[in-house]
Amino acid sequence: MRRPEYLLAALLLCGFAPAGPAMAAGGNIYCCEDANGRSVCGDVLPVQCYGRAYREISPQGIVRRVVAAPMTAAEVARQREEERRQRLEDERIRIERLRDKALLETYGGLDDIDVQQRRAELEVERDLDAARQRETELRQARVLLDREAEFYARRPMPPQLAKDLRENQLEQLAQKSVIESKQRQLEAIRARYEEDRQRYREILERRAPRSR
Repeated sequence: MRRPEYLLAALLLCGFAPAGPAMAAGGNIYCCEDANGRSVCGDVLPVQCYGRAYREISPQGIVRRVVAAPMTAAEVARQREEERRQRLEDERIRIERLRDKALLETYGGLDDIDVQQRRAELEVERDLDAARQRETELRQARVLLDREAEFYARRPMPPQLAKDLRENQLEQLAQKSVIESKQRQLEAIRARYEEDRQRYREILERRAPRSR
């Protein structure tokens, strides 16, 4: 008896029902379970196997490949969502690696972070001190202008004095805005360098050899 006949006999004994005419000698066989759970085989893919998982079997009875059933619309949607999440995660990891690389290239060590932070703070603190000094001068000048304005409580104020009062008030508001801005800038500098410091420590910990 030839091999294809042995294979066909074996498939019949196992409960496989050929779909259609006799299978071609020497060709692969395609088998699946139909809607009723019954095994169906054929030398071409049986109609009952359309849209279902099936196996491709060699004339020697070896399963050459298993083809999964097509995914449902819900499964396709879940797969796309999972792929989207994976892309986002891959991008997050890529950005973190670039950030770590930039951090290591920017600082020579934790001490270097302290040095650069202090340098950045000093530059802002100089501007802040100058703004505070100017604010103090304007307040002192305002005291003198208000005293002078008291003499004109019941008569018209000289135009120049009125102008000086307005300009003093506007410049005080401007200096107050500068001071608030510089204070926020200082807070941002400290937060940024603290974040860099914490991140740098984490990089060093990951690179440190683990003791057994």
